Amino acid sequence: MRQGVQRHDLGSACMPRESEVALLERVVERDLRAFETLYRLYHPRLVRFLFNMTRRPALVDEVLNDTMLVVWSRPDSFNGTSKLSSWIFGIAYRKALQAMRRQDLPIEDARAEQRESAEPGPEQRAGEDRSRRSLMAALNELSADHRLVVELTYFQDFGYREIAEIMDCPVDTVKSRMFYARRHLGRLLTGDLVDWL
Repeated sequence: MRQGVQRHDLGSACMPRESEVALLERVVERDLRAFETLYRLYHPRLVRFLFNMTRRPALVDEVLNDTMLVVWSRPDSFNGTSKLSSWIFGIAYRKALQAMRRQDLPIEDARAEQRESAEPGPEQRAGEDRSRRSLMAALNELSADHRLVVELTYFQDFGYREIAEIMDCPVDTVKSRMFYARRHLGRLLTGDLVDWL
C-alpha cells in the first residue's frame, strides 16, 4: 500500500473465522459475553460502513443496534453458507436501507464533503490527511452503490461474491459497479492515490 492511503486495519479485532463462528454458536446458547465480544469486533467496521452508506451520523447508531439485535435474537438464522462477516454486513445493509426509506430521506448528502473527519489526525499525518480528503472527495462523487462497492472491497476486505450477497445483487453487477467506480476515480485522483486503485 502506498504511503498516505492505508486499508482499514482491524488490528486486534482480527479474528479467525472459526473463532467468530464459535462466538456465534455461544450466542445461540444465549451467552451474553460471547455476544459482547462479537459486538466489539464488528462495531468499528460497521460504524464506518454504515456512515459511508447513509452519510447520516444520527442513523448509524440506530442501524448498528438494529443489526446487532438481529444477531442476538436470531443467531440461528446464520446457515454457514457464507462468511459470518458477510451475513452481518448483509443485515446491516438491509437495515440501513429500511431506516433511510422509513425517514424518506434522499440517499446522498450534499454537505458530506464540507464535514471534517470525526478523527483529527496529528500534525505528522498531515500528508496522509490530505490524501484521505482527496480520496473521500472523489468517493463522494460516486453514486451510493458504486461507493459502497469500493468501501466493501478496499476498506472492509470483502470479495465480489461476498459483496453480491451483502447487496443482494449478481456478482457481475458488483464487477460492473467496481469497473465504473475505478474509471471515475481514476479521472479524479492523482499521484499515489491513482496507484491505490
